[in-house]
Amino acid sequence: MGEHLFEESRDPLEESGATMDSSDEEIEETVAEDMARFEDSFVGITKRYRLINRIGEGTFSTVYKAEDLEYSSFDNKWDVDEPETRKWASPSQKRRSRRPHYVAIKKIYVTSSPIRIFNELELLHDLRSSDSVCPLITAFRHQDQVVAVLPYFQHRDFRDYYRDMSIGDIRLYFRSLFTALRSVHAKKILHRDIKPTNFLYNPQLARGVLVDFGLAERQGTDWVQCNCTLQAEDRRYRISHSVYAQTLQSTTSQHSSYPKNDTRSSRRANRAGTRGFRAPEVLLKCTQQNTSIDMWSAGVILLTLLSRRFPFFHSADDIDALLEITAIVGKKKMKDTAFLHGQVLESNIPSYTEGGHTLEKIILWCTGRTKDETGAKKELDDDEKDAAKFLYRLLECDPAKRITADEALRHPFILQALDEGEDEDVDLMDM
Repeated sequence: MGEHLFEESRDPLEESGATMDSSDEEIEETVAEDMARFEDSFVGITKRYRLINRIGEGTFSTVYKAEDLEYSSFDNKWDVDEPETRKWASPSQKRRSRRPHYVAIKKIYVTSSPIRIFNELELLHDLRSSDSVCPLITAFRHQDQVVAVLPYFQHRDFRDYYRDMSIGDIRLYFRSLFTALRSVHAKKILHRDIKPTNFLYNPQLARGVLVDFGLAERQGTDWVQCNCTLQAEDRRYRISHSVYAQTLQSTTSQHSSYPKNDTRSSRRANRAGTRGFRAPEVLLKCTQQNTSIDMWSAGVILLTLLSRRFPFFHSADDIDALLEITAIVGKKKMKDTAFLHGQVLESNIPSYTEGGHTLEKIILWCTGRTKDETGAKKELDDDEKDAAKFLYRLLECDPAKRITADEALRHPFILQALDEGEDEDVDLMDM
């Protein structure tokens, strides 16, 4: 295995359930002790915020729910839930009608590198005012501790609703997610960790926000040319003159065709992300990854919703992850994908076919709709077929052919969400 950069994310909100409105939340003793230590160690934090609960722990940070005690003293353009009438109200009127305003305080662990912390805060600042992206309110530093203050968004735990979403609900979910990704990708930023727990969604409002830019980076960071960016003819030339090809030509042995002492320098590429959601090019250590990796991750979420399986992919390492994808797309497509990035993929697993399986068949299998007692073949309904067609565009192994966030928002599958919304408005008016 070559040298690589791999940081696996465990989201700070991954362990938290549905959020609650009340500030009188039950707090475990250990959580109360943790909050007390935080308040004691971070001088001045209690003057501006009242910690309410710990709402998540992750690999790089802990997140707390808190009340903003000085909300009325600042310009709060970030607050999308604040009615326009209150924004123009006088200070005395605001005090009379005062209600608690909650924020999420993200305490970044001191073990995080200063570059990582600066990168996340800088990207959040650059993404301010972006649609469906969680804005940065402010940030503080006390000695070696850094905290970021973000809006607290009411949302439901993905695990509580993913089995019950209709195709119409799924359209609305992805319209909101792709709106966020369009904003992020327009600034040439890769989120790198798209997954359900990083998209805080409220099914009742059909609105979500993209959070956690701890692994995000600007497109082009540490790029080294990869075969996937070459013209097909140049790519074929490189592959035909590679160490692997030369070894195949020179060997007379029927056994291993790989060089015993490989003197090539190892390939270094960013493989950060969450297992099960990383695109093939990330697993294959492509050195020119772009925003399309986020679209693959969104495709995995759609596959999860259509199959009612979460998590859908559950690999222990990169090889397992590649094999899981190969089981679906087939050996031929995965070999072609590996060659695209100058890699070689070999598999002798007998159950893996050359052509793989259709996504329609995968969805039917996962939802127990293969054949009934009469042996009659079952099919997806028309809406599910439309969703499957859209899914193919997201789970495209070639990143150059994968649909973009902007294209996704103009895809018929997503556009139908607008038509359905207009129909609901008409029904309400008729009543």
